Amino acid sequence: MPLSAFALILLAGVIHASWNIAAKKANGDSRFAFQSGVFMAVVWAPVGITLGWSVVPTWGTKEWAFIVLSGVLHVFYYVVLLRGYRKSDLTVVYPLARGSGPLLSSLVAILFLGEKISLVGVAGIFGVVLGVFLVAGGPRLFHKKHDPVQRERVQKGMRYGVLTGAFIAAYTVTDSYAVKFLAMSPILLDYMSNFVRLVLLLPAALQDRATTARMWREQWKYAMLVAAISPVSYVLVLYAVQQAPISHVAPAREVSMLFAALIGGHLLREGDRMLRLLGALFIAAGVIALALG
Repeated sequence: MPLSAFALILLAGVIHASWNIAAKKANGDSRFAFQSGVFMAVVWAPVGITLGWSVVPTWGTKEWAFIVLSGVLHVFYYVVLLRGYRKSDLTVVYPLARGSGPLLSSLVAILFLGEKISLVGVAGIFGVVLGVFLVAGGPRLFHKKHDPVQRERVQKGMRYGVLTGAFIAAYTVTDSYAVKFLAMSPILLDYMSNFVRLVLLLPAALQDRATTARMWREQWKYAMLVAAISPVSYVLVLYAVQQAPISHVAPAREVSMLFAALIGGHLLREGDRMLRLLGALFIAAGVIALALG
């Protein structure tokens, strides 16, 4: 992996952890996603219009198909993730989603896109996945597995987590193909697919207009922050994909867990600091292995 792609992933990791903390503080749902999407369309309009003025009219059926597919996959990913959080614990769903997603992305890139990866790279993938698991709680996730109620919650969380990971893998491969093989601008891909997401999320926002209006008043600062910086994180990753194999970039994205663990343990005073730091070390080691592989 080129050093420039590695640097882009590190920067994207910091930004990704930052906007996730903002979203966590907002405690929002799909209406929050719609609000941040609206703000994103407005905030990034000058960039989108400038870059797309002469490019978008030249797009054919294939480019627009990838715009729609990207938007649909991102919405399904978010809806499944939220449903998983309602049915189970975040510490079950999130690590499985973030851990299985990169692994599936890498496998698809290797098996179907013809990318090559060394044994060091393979070790890096598993290092990242193991690190994500440890950051989320490690073996403690299954301490109550003999309790029927808790076992059912864990099993539901595992199913939703893996399904979410599948959507992560799907949109990662889809968007990576668009920017790498169709030479689509990462910025335009993310900006234009945001309008697809808005159309799909609109019914949820209109379902209870009074609640939506109240949430908009309460959460607009967090939504604005997410709208301003979250596209930067993902666009940096897509630029990294143009310089390095998807099978390296996808797992290396999980370096954001390193920053989330450090920030969460210190600023938010979350527990299991030693276990999360151990997981962070595995993530760091995995990212280094990917860079070397």
